Order: sequence, then C-alpha cells, then structure tokens
Amino acid sequence: MAGIRVDRLVAPVRRPRVRLMLAGLTLATLSACSVSDVMSPRPSVDLGVRTAAVPTATVSQIAPPAPVMQQVAPPAPVQAQLVQPAAPAASPAPARAQGLQALVPSNPMMVSYPRFTVPRDESSARVMPPEEVACRKRLKRLGVQYQDLEPINDGGACRIDWPIKVSGLSGGIEMAPAATLNCQMAETFARWTKNELAPAARTRYFTGIGKIRQGSSYSCRRIAGTSVASEHSKGNALDVMSVELKNGREVDVRKPGFFAFRQRGLLNSVRAEGCDYFTTVLGPGYNYDHRDHFHFDLKGRRNGYRACK
Repeated sequence: MAGIRVDRLVAPVRRPRVRLMLAGLTLATLSACSVSDVMSPRPSVDLGVRTAAVPTATVSQIAPPAPVMQQVAPPAPVQAQLVQPAAPAASPAPARAQGLQALVPSNPMMVSYPRFTVPRDESSARVMPPEEVACRKRLKRLGVQYQDLEPINDGGACRIDWPIKVSGLSGGIEMAPAATLNCQMAETFARWTKNELAPAARTRYFTGIGKIRQGSSYSCRRIAGTSVASEHSKGNALDVMSVELKNGREVDVRKPGFFAFRQRGLLNSVRAEGCDYFTTVLGPGYNYDHRDHFHFDLKGRRNGYRACK
C-alpha cells in the first residue's frame, strides 16, 4: 500500500518538469528571432544592394557584378522601345528632292531652268583653239568683263565647248544676271551695245546705260512647238528684258504707250539696227511669247537670211 502511494505522489511531480522542459525549448527557439528581424523591410533573399530605392549615384559606385545587374535591369526590348522615339529627331531621314532636283525632267530638252556653272580650271590640259583665243582678245579690247567656264554638255544639242560668263560691258554697263554665252555671241552683243544701244540711249535720255537686265542666255530647250533645239541651248542667244539708265530710269522692252515717244524711238532704233549684227531679232508684236523681251541670236541660215520681226 505504502509503495503505491509513493508512485502516485511522484508522477505528478514529473509531469510539471516535462512541461517546464518543453516550455524552455520553445522559449529558446523563439529567442533566436528578434523583434527587429521580424519588422525589418529587408528581403529574405539577398539580391544585392541595388533596388528601386537606391539613388543612381550610389548604384554606380557600389554596383554588383554584371550577372546580378541583369536580374534586376529592365529587359532589352523595353529599353529599345524607349530609345526608338528619339531616333528620328537625332538623325532625320533624308528630305525628298526639292527645287531644281524635283522639277527638272530627265530629258533636258523639254524645259529650261537656270544652270549652275563652274569656272574653268586653268591647270586643265585642254588647249583652247586659236579662234577662241582671238575672240577673247577682242572681248578685252571691247571692255567686256567675263569669266571662262568649264565645258557645258547637257546632252543632245545642249552644249558649249568654250563657254564664258559675261558680267559687264563697255562703259561700266552691268549684265544682270551674268549671261552664259559662247564667245562669238558675247562679242556680237558687246559690239551692238557699244555702237548702237548706248549711243541711242544717250541721245534720247542724255544719260548712259547702267544695267541691262537679261532673261535668258544659255538654256537647254527646244523652240516652242517644235523639235528643233533653240539657239539658247548653244549659248548662241540672249533675251533682253529691260534697260536701266544711269539716272535710275528703267526702259521696259514691252510695247510702250502712245505718248511714250522717246521710249518708242529708242526701242524701234535698237531693234532695227540689231539686224545688222544678229541673224535673228524678235520682240513685242511678233508673237505672244516675245511680248516682253527682245530675242537676239546668231542662228546660221541658208543664203544669209536674217529674221527681224
């Protein structure tokens, strides 16, 4: 009986001890994790120090190795999409042809436009023919201001082997704009201006000529309504639009009014006398195309025929 009582008294004592041991183990386990660890915003997995909250300057100083950067960097396609919109502004696409490049057709004989000329290269091995050399000597004696140009060859009949650009004539007369001609046409026009036009203007207006406004010199084109190359395509023609006197007055080539006696007399005189120098003289009254200018050229014809209309 006594032994049984002892066992019953010991058993309750052991159970609390077991419970105390279990409670101790639980507290020991919990003590390994602090309150700061549980409340910390740091991720449980270390991905390096670069995160969205880290400034760019700090990242550049302590950036991790490249493989780690690739894990958090935005994908390549996203970067390409962000860069592409700025590309057109940095390097714009080539503009379409404009101006002369868009207007001049492939066939230069269809229409005419101003031509950009190139001065003659003095070091060129081309030898100037004797007749061209002699013509230039005569130009200098006439007081013509000119510049030799490189050969012009725009295909077909559009060419001048020894072209010149005339910018001034005898007596300080300006050619505006400078006219691209062959030397023979330049010489003939210079003689006509010096011997006929300038004296006629001085007689009627008591002043000299300051400027001749020309509308077309060399131009690769056909005669209107025909398949024949114009004399302009050889630098063998010149169109005069008006004459500006040294006193500032401008004498327009268009048909003058009824009471414009001096202007009519000047235009009739130079037009008639032009036939002694040129083989073609056309002007207002001939047709609608020549209503506002005088056309002069040195077209060669059979039997020496001259067209003065």
